[in-house]
Amino acid sequence: MQILPSDVPRATAAAVSMASALGLRVHEAIPVHVSNRLALRLRPSESLARVASSGHEAAPFEIELATRLAQTNSPVAGLDPRVAPRVYERDGFAITFWTYYELQRGRMLAPAAHAKALSRLHAGMRQIDVATPHFTDRVREARELVESPVRTPELAEVNRRLLLDTFSNVMLAIGGRIREEQVLHGEPHPGNVLNTKNGPLFIDLETCCRGPVEFDLAHVPEAVSQRYPNVDQLLLQDCRVLVLAMVAAWRFDPEDQLPNGRQAAGEVLAALRAGPPYPALGAITGLN
Repeated sequence: MQILPSDVPRATAAAVSMASALGLRVHEAIPVHVSNRLALRLRPSESLARVASSGHEAAPFEIELATRLAQTNSPVAGLDPRVAPRVYERDGFAITFWTYYELQRGRMLAPAAHAKALSRLHAGMRQIDVATPHFTDRVREARELVESPVRTPELAEVNRRLLLDTFSNVMLAIGGRIREEQVLHGEPHPGNVLNTKNGPLFIDLETCCRGPVEFDLAHVPEAVSQRYPNVDQLLLQDCRVLVLAMVAAWRFDPEDQLPNGRQAAGEVLAALRAGPPYPALGAITGLN
């Protein structure tokens, strides 16, 4: 289950209570982000609490990944070292504690820096041995949404057929082009990389999966992918189409909480219907 706006006060109280019990000083809890999880900046301890509904199965997986990647000096946001690296349960919520990072105010992350950080992340991910879903598992989940009128009641049939045909055609093409696979971030778009005083740091590791690096690159602006070394351009283009179809599927999920999500889905559908050249994910508003 996702964190709903009505859950925020209770989730905040649970995070503050848990942090205090762990010895972290909390005089103020500032919401940083609300989607499927709630992120809270806890002051003055400067810890970042991430709160999900109890049973959020991705939380232990994300902690394991963050711990292993920290050992490879990968550019990822770290856990709060003052508390044990685990999932804490309180009042029906699962809570994890991370380091809070000050952002570079007024400075956008340069494409070259984004590409270099993603290359470093991929290098670190090649050093760890961890069981992850395959990227096709995530594709299947998105396709199952589209296949079910009950789960996506507002998706018009003509658009449902467009997405299903897109999934079928592009997966057939991708299957014949993949040469190498590795652990991936899963969604390394600009919304999941912090431009901090310590350099770019990736967050939201719960989307990690295994697949070709081009699947990750399909989530970043074209100016970033152009600066990433040794890219299979044909595979990247196919992955861009695939990711657009996946994003459109998620935006029609009634539980989706992304602001202006339906508007973004409409732009994706228009781009898929228009055909190549297909836009990079970042060129469509409201997706990150």
